Order: sequence, then structure tokens, then C-alpha cells
Amino acid sequence: MIPDPIPAATLILMREGPDADALPEILMVERGAALAFLGGAMVFPGGRVDPGDHALVPADAPDREETAARIAAIRETIEEVGLGIGLSPSPDAATLTRLRATMAAGRSFADALAEHGLTIDTQALTPFARWCPEHVPVRRFDARFYLAAIAREASNPMIDGSETVGAVWMTARDALAAADGGAIRIILPTRRTLERLALYRDFSSATADARAWPIRRIIPFQAERDGVACICIPDDLGYPITAEPVASARRG
Repeated sequence: MIPDPIPAATLILMREGPDADALPEILMVERGAALAFLGGAMVFPGGRVDPGDHALVPADAPDREETAARIAAIRETIEEVGLGIGLSPSPDAATLTRLRATMAAGRSFADALAEHGLTIDTQALTPFARWCPEHVPVRRFDARFYLAAIAREASNPMIDGSETVGAVWMTARDALAAADGGAIRIILPTRRTLERLALYRDFSSATADARAWPIRRIIPFQAERDGVACICIPDDLGYPITAEPVASARRG
């Protein structure tokens, strides 16, 4: 029996390249090798939606699950890489360090925000996708993916050293090349996402494209394409590649 998916949220952080002609860079984080889920893989910051995230949802929110997921994406990014997206007023590095330390000490996200005079702006995140694979070697997640921009001068990650053991900014194309060369390990949803991100010249084009396509749960499925057994995704959600041979697909 396929288990019920765990609600989760992922944040695709983008920053401008080092010069005007450079492609935007994406923050990729390396999960600790000993972790049961995706140990050693390169992913985007994120994690499960916690009860504390729901507690921060305003009473008048039109979609409580969506808002809780955005809050989770913001919280997880602070915890994993020390970067504050969707916080008001925009915190400096020292405030972010104190906020993170407060949370690490066991205080709730809500209490930590209040202590440091911060509120959440969930509109800083643009919905991008929703992945819910049924391939579950350990556990199954229903993960909402979001886009957000960060200024280059404020983008230095501070890894937590437990779940996240490394973080690097790279273009989507460079990340795909690194995966193809064996330098990093990525799984199928990450690869499909990077292939789509590689189409964008800047954050504006990324958000415009994200808003141009519907967002539905993506549940990869097996089908034959030109006589080859493939892992496929729907072809009406904005992805340039929608099928990959089963033999080469890395699903977990």
C-alpha cells in the first residue's frame, strides 16, 4: 500500500549572475550522507510542513494549506542555510544568526519571529510546481516548490552542518553538467526542475513562466516511449523533458 504523502515545501532560490551577461544562479544544498531520505543528494532547501507552520497561518488566509507550505519553505531555508526570504523588515546577517539560534534552542518559529520583531510575507514566494512521487524507498512527500529571489550581496549560505552539509550557488546548466559527470547526485524531480530552470535568462522570466502553467501534483508514471520503458511526467506543465528511460532515471 502506498503511504499517504507528507506535506512538504521546497524553495528554489535564485540570484543574479556575477555580470550582466551571466545566467542566474540557483542555490543547491547537499544533504548529510547518513540521512535516511536522500542522504548525499543535492537538492533545494526545504522540508516537511510542521504544526508550527500552520499556527502562523492568518485566520483569513484563503488557502490554509498553501500558506502553511510557504511558511515552511521560509522556515526551512532559515534553518538549513541561514538565508531570510519573505521576512519583514528584511533582516541583516546578525539578526538572521540570532533568529536561527533562537529556533535551534527549541523556540517555535512564531516565538522566534516575535522576539526579533519580524513578520512573514508569503507573497515573496512564487508557486512553481508540486511533486508527489509514489516511488517511496523511505517515505513519500507531497512537496510544493516555490521560486524566490535574493540579492547577491545577501546570498552567502550558512549551512546547519546536520541535515545540510554543503551549499553551492551554480547555474541550472552547470548543475545538470555536474550530475551528468558524476560530481553530484540528483534525483528525477530535481533533474526535471533544473532542466526547466535552465530555460530562464533571469528571475523575471522564471516567475512569468511559472505563472503561465497550471500547478498540479506531479506523480511520475511508467510508460513506453518509442519502444523504451520510461519514467514520465505530464507534458502540459511547462517541463522541456517529460520522459526518461527507466534504466537511467534516479528516483531515490
